[in-house]
Amino acid sequence: MKNLKSFWAKTLIFLSVMGPGIITANVDNDAGGITTYSVAGAHFGYALIWSFIPIIIALVIIQEMCSRMAVVTGKGLADLIREEFGVRVTFYAMVVLVFSNIFNTISEFAGIAASAELFGISKYLLVPVCALFVWWLIVKGTYKSVEKVFLVACLFYVCYIISGFLSKPDWKTVAASSISPSFHFDKAYIFMLIGVVGTTIAPWMQFYQQSSVVEKGIRIENYKYSRLDVIIGAFVVNIIAIFIVIVCANTLFAHGIRIETAKDAALALKPLAGQYCFYLFAFGLLNASVFSACILPLSTAYSVCEGMGWEIGVNRTFKEAPQFYSLYTAIIAIGAAIILIPGVKLVPIMLVSQATNGILLPFVLIFMLLLVNNKRLMGKYTNSKFYNLCTMLIILAMIILSLILFFTAFAQ
Repeated sequence: MKNLKSFWAKTLIFLSVMGPGIITANVDNDAGGITTYSVAGAHFGYALIWSFIPIIIALVIIQEMCSRMAVVTGKGLADLIREEFGVRVTFYAMVVLVFSNIFNTISEFAGIAASAELFGISKYLLVPVCALFVWWLIVKGTYKSVEKVFLVACLFYVCYIISGFLSKPDWKTVAASSISPSFHFDKAYIFMLIGVVGTTIAPWMQFYQQSSVVEKGIRIENYKYSRLDVIIGAFVVNIIAIFIVIVCANTLFAHGIRIETAKDAALALKPLAGQYCFYLFAFGLLNASVFSACILPLSTAYSVCEGMGWEIGVNRTFKEAPQFYSLYTAIIAIGAAIILIPGVKLVPIMLVSQATNGILLPFVLIFMLLLVNNKRLMGKYTNSKFYNLCTMLIILAMIILSLILFFTAFAQ
């Protein structure tokens, strides 16, 4: 009886702490992420599934450091960078982050526009409606109400898991591909691998997660539950990504169908996997795009206002945090407006977004490593030697991948 009470007490604490890790990780499966995984499955079958195991490890390590810094210091990442490295460094980092996230937000509204076409709705209707909804949700909500909506949005990613089962894959082949790395040295495979890894850790994620943990007010005594939140988020987001790869590998790759976007994938699935699979895939794209269109501008507002020392937080009113809400509003307006321009080319936008992410990410990871090992800030909660080694290897790998992504985008 005592053990049962202890279990329920711990469960309730976890449920009260849960949110930042799961939400941040799931936004990774945005319109760009879904496109990347769809193309990976359609063009290479199950050959890239093995890469998700090291991706999970890397995501857990990086996001856990953010969560730990938030709980110990009570400050966001941009706030710590400004205090420890100066306003000038913070300003340039924020300029690049804003630039990158504007293009990322445009990509999310592109996903909404693509979903509109899949459901036979005009993008000139659905895009403004979704833009107003995400603006209203944040500006008029509180942190608790907004977090609940985000957690519900995370549940809808189950569409891709159901789609995976509907496609009836050979699970033995899937399992074998997961534990048996297969590497090919041809250019297309390497760039696809870089794309899959590159969608996992983006600069906005570190800023958003740390800020959301701070605003939620999680205490150090409950940190183990916050760490569990990070771990669950990393596993869930990659399991969903694996199912997207499985759907496209088992249908499109098996029939030699090439695609370029998530919209192409949904349309190609209709005759191969059935109408239900098509609608689930299309609805998953809409949900992911709207969800990410909320988070990316919010992440930018958190980061810039922290870095500049302005008032922040969803719990504050527009009058209390005018810069925070004005920046959030501006990014949504820009993202939606550009997608409504007739004939706008989305590929250059995505390439610019990719390149700016590549520029900023290595610097963010290095700042994080320096901050988390600062005993004045972290006390006894600094990294262990083993953890530092793992983190440095991840940073080195991400720097190499980011440079390749950047130069590829620049060349194109």
